Amino acid sequence: MPAPSPHSTPVPTRAPTPTPVPAVADLSTAAGPSRFGPVVLVIAAGISVQFGAALAVMIMPGAGAAGVVTLRLAAAALVLLALCRPKVRGYSRADWGTVVAFGVAMAGMNGLFYQSIDRIPLGPAVTLEVLGPLALSVAVSRRLVSLLWAGLALAGVVLLAGHGGGSGFGGLDLLGAAFALGAGAMWAAYIVFSARTGRRFPQADGLALAMAVAAVLSLPLGVIEAGSALLVPSTLALGIGVAVLSSVLPYTLELLALRRMPAPTFAILMSMEPAIAATAGFLILNQAMSALDALAIALVIAASMGAVRSQTTR
Repeated sequence: MPAPSPHSTPVPTRAPTPTPVPAVADLSTAAGPSRFGPVVLVIAAGISVQFGAALAVMIMPGAGAAGVVTLRLAAAALVLLALCRPKVRGYSRADWGTVVAFGVAMAGMNGLFYQSIDRIPLGPAVTLEVLGPLALSVAVSRRLVSLLWAGLALAGVVLLAGHGGGSGFGGLDLLGAAFALGAGAMWAAYIVFSARTGRRFPQADGLALAMAVAAVLSLPLGVIEAGSALLVPSTLALGIGVAVLSSVLPYTLELLALRRMPAPTFAILMSMEPAIAATAGFLILNQAMSALDALAIALVIAASMGAVRSQTTR
């Protein structure tokens, strides 16, 4: 998964370059076909991320969750470093501390999330993960209405937990659910340090450097778990495919979208990721989803959208 946030108020998003976004007109007032262009870019990015995660699940039996994370982060780091060619001189110790913290959050978010989807279906995993950014948005808002959105999200989680059929928690590995919640917490940290990195580093330089830090941190775990399996040509090729689908392509699409739409609108669209993840799990991994699962995911999506809109209307 799954990305950096250029918002004045933290919201659930994985946008690649957390630099301040220029003020633009609201999409509802835009004229012509171009008003739909950024929306298409964001939706395409979400599809790319979640179908990349589904592909990762397919190669986990051979490389393990940690091995897949290593392949994804290493390949993405190499691509971003080659494209951005970031400068490494002229930065203060505080600058480097920020980018290292960003890399640690990125490594933790990816590592925990891939451990989660190795144990539970993709849709519920992303639904739990998105609770991290949602909690961050509610905490920053400090408004009474935010408690409504938190309660709605909690209702969705309780609904997932309360039955044993389909892909609900009753039939899931609790450790996998815990990993998803941990990934959500790291996603919230990712958003915070993404914004700080964007203020200290130009363009996507901070992202490229943080990705390199994350790749270095994940390498020992990947080697321990997968060993020589990381060098199997088929596994290596699929790992590069995961990196392109889950990191390089969506980050690029999100960057283009953020240049043409308000950040809060972007965040609301990103809240659709649990639904996209459930669809990817169904189409690629044959992970069935019951009506109650769909309702639970819809409640969490609605809570995320509501929390973001509450921030926007302040």
